[in-house]
Amino acid sequence: MSSSSLFTPLNVGRYSLAHRVVMPPLTRMRAGAGTVPNQFASEYYGQRASEGGLIIAEATQVAASGQGYPATPGIHSQEQVEGWRKVTDAVHAKGGVIFLQLWHTGRSSHSSFQPNGEVPVAPSAIAITGQTTLTAKWKSVPYETPRALDLDEIPGIIDAYREGARNAMAAGFDGVEIHGANGYLLQQFLDDSSNKRTDIYGGSVENRARLLLEVTQALIEIWGADRVGVRLSPFGTYNDVGDSDPIGLYGYVLTRLSELGIAYVSLIEARTSVGMEIDTPQEVSQLRPFWPGTLILAGGFTAESADAAIRSGQADAVAFGRQFIANPDLPARLKLGAPLNRHDRATFYGGGAAGYVDYPVLEAADHTQ
Repeated sequence: MSSSSLFTPLNVGRYSLAHRVVMPPLTRMRAGAGTVPNQFASEYYGQRASEGGLIIAEATQVAASGQGYPATPGIHSQEQVEGWRKVTDAVHAKGGVIFLQLWHTGRSSHSSFQPNGEVPVAPSAIAITGQTTLTAKWKSVPYETPRALDLDEIPGIIDAYREGARNAMAAGFDGVEIHGANGYLLQQFLDDSSNKRTDIYGGSVENRARLLLEVTQALIEIWGADRVGVRLSPFGTYNDVGDSDPIGLYGYVLTRLSELGIAYVSLIEARTSVGMEIDTPQEVSQLRPFWPGTLILAGGFTAESADAAIRSGQADAVAFGRQFIANPDLPARLKLGAPLNRHDRATFYGGGAAGYVDYPVLEAADHTQ
């Protein structure tokens, strides 16, 4: 049995966790008609739930206009709420805790997802370059130049998050996580490469952080600070973002989030293999002093490196993405030091049960791998 610090209790907001192996939000592009979680979603999440374990459900758009990829789920209709209710019931039946990650893709969307075929919105009319995206019909195309949001439209963005948060509560979630990472709308406002505004949402660090903090405050008013988390990728370049002074920007953001007393912050450590390379020597560890609260780290961790991060105080919990996709019983395997199933990248996005709910659990696993 493992003596790893991964298997010591942890309080996250109002919840007492039995271990520190977190399932992060993982986009799988399997939602059905009306972007409702499909018939396998409750099985998928239920398989990965554990007594006192934390799951952050996949990024879920708060409005139809926030969708950026085919078959990603929403949380803006009654049908979606009912679909998610089956998921939360399955997780709670296993004694797990589940938050929903709330998402607006901003300029990372495509006009094929937008009401009336309009171009996506962003802080500034700057297109993502050097990458392609998928249309609603799964066709690979270049990104379009987005339309800069008018100042009087921004309250509507905050309202969309607010409504998504209310719907998440109706669906039985235990809390919500704000997606402020990976180059989506809120990070587009944060980073100076994608935000060239000259009003109160652009320019200074304080102005660029304003929307994220206003969304956070709106969700606190619904859920309470102890059931709200925020995910950030300070050094990531995915979706063509980046900031000229990430320590200054994210140090400020983390200081303000600490003042709000939210349940946790999740930080993504950049990894070259997924287009989130770091082009400076700066590391997430440099931001730890700005955030004294519960910190979840993600980014290519092994059981050993996760244990070391927790023991050193650099993290309080660690999120394992690909390992959770391939190992429904990941916490049990890590605790036993058992072999892990290998993930099949070809089935990460789209499709049905294959590569989603058919990975073997420990009892049936091939121990020779």
